[in-house]
Amino acid sequence: MKLIGPFKQVVTLANLPLRGKLSDEQLEIIIDGGILINNDTIQQVGNFETLQSEHLDIEIESIEGEQIVLPAFVDSHTHICFGGNRANDFAMRNAGKTYLEIAESGGGIWSSVQHTRNASEEELLKTLLERIDFLISLGITTIEVKSGYGLDVENELKMLRIIKKAQEQTKATLVPTCLPAHLKPRDFEGSNEEYLDYILTEILPKVKEENLAKRVDIFIEKSAFQPEESKEFLLKTKDLGFEITVHADQFTPGSSRIAVEVGAKSADHLEATIDEDIEFLAQSETVATALPGASLGLGEKFTPARKLLDAGAIVAIASDWNPGSAPMGNLITQASILATFEKLTTAEVLAGMTFRSAFALGLEDRGRLAKDLKADFVTFKTNNFQNVLYNQGSLKAESIYIDGKIK
Repeated sequence: MKLIGPFKQVVTLANLPLRGKLSDEQLEIIIDGGILINNDTIQQVGNFETLQSEHLDIEIESIEGEQIVLPAFVDSHTHICFGGNRANDFAMRNAGKTYLEIAESGGGIWSSVQHTRNASEEELLKTLLERIDFLISLGITTIEVKSGYGLDVENELKMLRIIKKAQEQTKATLVPTCLPAHLKPRDFEGSNEEYLDYILTEILPKVKEENLAKRVDIFIEKSAFQPEESKEFLLKTKDLGFEITVHADQFTPGSSRIAVEVGAKSADHLEATIDEDIEFLAQSETVATALPGASLGLGEKFTPARKLLDAGAIVAIASDWNPGSAPMGNLITQASILATFEKLTTAEVLAGMTFRSAFALGLEDRGRLAKDLKADFVTFKTNNFQNVLYNQGSLKAESIYIDGKIK
């Protein structure tokens, strides 16, 4: 065993509820605390001197200077396996061009599909690992990674195999999600329904055979897949044994209700969710995932996180890092800004980036500093944990621990 500390503040997030609003007074903050590690799990959290006196012959990993420690962050929605660059999309959008005009000029999701298909496996793996390393540097140690820029058997499998290779080369936990239902590719000759059937019969059986992903996603929107065909697809996907998540209510309402009805692990985006669907989400086990990076990238309104929390929903916060609508990738900056606009407490933001996001991925062994949980945590050189969000991403993480060891 090993004792790490002392920390000026240990913010455990222990005993906080999974759903609903939180006050900062509910936070457990241990002053001059320590974390006792047994192999890759947390054995005990408490006052550093008390833990030291109870374990006299234990190895000590001393923390120098004033530092605080938080559970490591979880980014439960990313698209960081991609080829190419869409800076021109961003410039055109800011210049007032419409989605259709950008697509007709060679931009949009189809641009990323073409670049990803044309990129070598070596290039995609290299850039994916670089993005993973950036996220780790922020204190994020669990990362969901979607496919969705392949949109045919060959290229969807290529993406998922690359994500699997990346897992072999990083200590972070990667959670792959299969997203061929991102949009119907231009080179597919057939209807939406025929393309969704192609996914079910040609892509997903191979994904399952190679154990490349246990989760499937779909983009329900006027420009992608319609509600009824999406619901039928999701139910068939569940019958194949996959967990499901949904891009829901980004521009038009209604699809979050479908996510709940089919038992999705999460409904992500929700910028357009109406009040009656907020109540519907709040009464379910489906996590409502806010993606402030997309709101910032597109200049659109934010997910109604305050209303969702007040209604009793499980609210997570993720980056949506992708080459088009959310190119920033800095979850801490995005969450800090979301908090400003939606009036979220520090406790609500921290919970949304840790154990609530982990729950969206089906992971309940991380996201808090408590006995028997995964020893992933992040330290910051400050004497006040509030400075992490106050500095809106400019306070850099000091040390990132994965399984009790510094990355």
